[in-house]
Amino acid sequence: MAFLGSAARRVASAVRPPLSPLCRLSSRAYSSEHTKEKNVPYEKTLKQEGGASSGPTKPLPRSADAVVIGGGSLGCQTIYHLAKMGMTNVVLLERDRLTAGTTWHTAGLLWQLRPSDVEVELLAHTRNVISKDLEEETGLHTGWIQNGGIFIASNKQRLDEYKRLMSLGKVYGIESHVLSPAETKDLYPLMNVDDLYGTLYVPTDGTMDPAGTCTTLTRAASARGATVIENCPVTGIQVRTDDLGVKKVKAVETAHGTIETPCVVNCAGVWATKLGEMAGVKVPLVAMHHAYVVTERIEGIQNMPNVRDHDASVYLRLQGDALSVGGYEHNPIFWDEVSDKFAFSLFDLDWDVFMQHIEGAINRVPVLEQTGIKSTVCGPESFTADHKPLMGEAPEVRGYFLGCGFNSAGMMLGGGCGRELAHWVIHGRPEKDMYGYDIRRFHNSLTGNNRWIRERSHESYAKNYSVVFPFDEPLASRNMRRDPFHQVDEWFDLRCRQLINVLTEQGCVFQERHGWERPGWFNKDGPAPLKNYDYYGSYDIKKNVNYKYNELLNKEYTFGFPPHHDVIKSECLSCRHSVAVFDMSYFGKFYLTGPDAKKAADWLFTADVNKKPGSTVYTCMLNKRGGAEADLTVSRLEAGAANLPLAPQSNGDAYYLAIGGGVAEHNWNHIRSVLQDQGFRCQLTDHSEDMGMISIQGPKSREVLQEVLDTDLSNEAFPFSTHKVVNAAGHQVRAMRLSFVGELGWELHIPKDSCLPVYNAVMAAGAKHGIINSGYRAIDSLSIEKGYRHWHADLRPDDTPLEAGLAFTCKLKSSIPFQGRDKLEKQKEEGLRRRIVCFTTDEKVPMFGLEAIFRNGVPVGHLRRADYGFFIDKTIGYGYIRNPDGGVVSANFIKSGEFTLERMGVVYKAKAHLKSPFDPENKRVKGIYA
Repeated sequence: MAFLGSAARRVASAVRPPLSPLCRLSSRAYSSEHTKEKNVPYEKTLKQEGGASSGPTKPLPRSADAVVIGGGSLGCQTIYHLAKMGMTNVVLLERDRLTAGTTWHTAGLLWQLRPSDVEVELLAHTRNVISKDLEEETGLHTGWIQNGGIFIASNKQRLDEYKRLMSLGKVYGIESHVLSPAETKDLYPLMNVDDLYGTLYVPTDGTMDPAGTCTTLTRAASARGATVIENCPVTGIQVRTDDLGVKKVKAVETAHGTIETPCVVNCAGVWATKLGEMAGVKVPLVAMHHAYVVTERIEGIQNMPNVRDHDASVYLRLQGDALSVGGYEHNPIFWDEVSDKFAFSLFDLDWDVFMQHIEGAINRVPVLEQTGIKSTVCGPESFTADHKPLMGEAPEVRGYFLGCGFNSAGMMLGGGCGRELAHWVIHGRPEKDMYGYDIRRFHNSLTGNNRWIRERSHESYAKNYSVVFPFDEPLASRNMRRDPFHQVDEWFDLRCRQLINVLTEQGCVFQERHGWERPGWFNKDGPAPLKNYDYYGSYDIKKNVNYKYNELLNKEYTFGFPPHHDVIKSECLSCRHSVAVFDMSYFGKFYLTGPDAKKAADWLFTADVNKKPGSTVYTCMLNKRGGAEADLTVSRLEAGAANLPLAPQSNGDAYYLAIGGGVAEHNWNHIRSVLQDQGFRCQLTDHSEDMGMISIQGPKSREVLQEVLDTDLSNEAFPFSTHKVVNAAGHQVRAMRLSFVGELGWELHIPKDSCLPVYNAVMAAGAKHGIINSGYRAIDSLSIEKGYRHWHADLRPDDTPLEAGLAFTCKLKSSIPFQGRDKLEKQKEEGLRRRIVCFTTDEKVPMFGLEAIFRNGVPVGHLRRADYGFFIDKTIGYGYIRNPDGGVVSANFIKSGEFTLERMGVVYKAKAHLKSPFDPENKRVKGIYA
């Protein structure tokens, strides 16, 4: 019998063979000398002795409304929710038996608190389905065990993170307690608490049983008319191209027949990439070995909570009278040769890789050093570039949905994600804001890039248990997309080579969004260039040393004000008092043209964008439920010959769309889908890579630009919300009088080859006014101070413009129909049951979002976004609040309440504002300065 302690010592003395993540690692044997016949510690698995039968367990129907492929947690949850929502002519196809891939050996843990409001809601639904709904429907017990969960904090930052979770939990009614080391010892006597700061205890966390859960889900789905077919591998997916050139799902092929269907849901986990290839769909995930061990019996462990020791990167799951021990390591083994024959199978456990978890487990529960190992479990899991699932309709093929890449959290997230995926299939959009899981969050140039997928997935795996800090950035696969201000091109001549370093040499600390590098803030101590990814020193790759960017990033790891707080303050106040330039080149830049362009614009955009050419309008785009899929600016163009990239060829109506670069792929696909669904004859073209864009903002911006642009910039000649093609330092640019920071200012949209000379001219003209470079950290602060919305923070697909205070963007006084209008009219008539509110605190305290909002001592919501406003010198937060009675949230309801904000368990008095506390009369954007 091997003991955990002796195993750790044995591995520590061994020589570890080199492993390169860049080579193709062959799959290991499917058995292990450490693994007994029953490989996983569940009372029941769905594995059959002798393997799968020779054919399908049921006859295949000729057609179905939807075919779900994959009989793991997500597949079973999806077909259950599809049937429950009324789509009963649905089929689930499993190549072997239910749970045969990854689900059968999952640890089955469920933790309810995450640093995301949407994930908290998804987890809550999973828990309700597993612990209550299924048993009420079927009379069967799913195997749910509520034994509670403990998160371990070995340092102050970790405990601060847990306190944030506790405050968020109060909004959702999730009981949690921050315990001292002594209180933790009372709760879990076998635990070593000598090195603890404290713990977070959630009594209603627990564990799930994969076999019991999936069996019950499919029985409930079958009772509603769904068909579940096992032993039926999919061999192909037929795709047709319609008269408009749109690719759509046609049928699913198997060796036993073909099912005609307009909808496929890929829930194939590790095998999802191959299933995507059958239809020409990119599925950006990688397979890795993921392991845990099961101990022999431990006296006194019975009924103890599950434990997550994030700092040791280990979890301890109660398994009857034993523990399952697992975690996330820095050097996971990639499984490149994914086998179709792999079912109810395991790899050998690599003790070299797994050792770190044993050491962490023994430190936390010392009795484990003398406890035997009953079995080892090492199976395949799918992982993604940001450790979030891949969901939603694939951009390449209509009717092809993804529900895969769950990063070993498929059981935990399955219920919530299965419901949202079912709603997506039936109604075209999920109910909740699922953008963080939507495949369209990744740019199409990345989803097929193997280096990006591999590096990012490794980093996300290795950092899975890291503290989630507000300003973290990835180190893997940087410089994937660079705007004209920091291109690296060997063909540039010496003069243009300045372009490479124009921002880096000025100390730019970049942020990564959508593959783009955009300026975050400017470090006064010199350049902090990005380096190639070093896999954190794993796989015998030399770790980066003297890495200034990483050093600056590490200083950001705080829930307090960062050490360069004053640098961002300087950038903000320079903009407020003088002038600053922002590189916003990563913005999406699209043209909408064609015979039906006006019809499309009327239907797509909430605002009336059909004003005279030369106008620019801020607007939203909605889904059918009235939720905001985007906010953007739309500029009406003159008809005429092409002057690309500044103007397209157009014989009629044409529009220029400028969209936040981090959500450009999402916006592109939303517009394209609406055009297809409505049958509009339009062309949507993307010129994002062909232009840069700088924004010059502040009271002195007009004086600076008047020296650079060959046009009159007075209020009369160049009003707010207008645009012109003008000359700047001898180069044609499109100038727009707009502001995202609440100041007088212009955006210059510049062909990429003209970016450097125009930028240099602006900086030269601004030198006497003290012009500086500023980044997106300053934009975040300035915009929240002004009350401007950020999409996917203050404004999401589950928020309507009326709730978000953007009613002025909606042409409800006109008779022009637009998508979602009926929902807004109904909401306006009935009154708002939730609405966004601005809060400020007199105490100078850092807030970042997720802080709980209380009205008269009762939780009514949480902050979506928060930052420090340097001009008004206050902390500012925006959040949606509800009336606890379910009534309308009126202006009087807000004015009459006493509000507090809870941050990390500490309550602060807050003032609610119905208008922005900064320049509420919008004088500054009009150039009116007192």
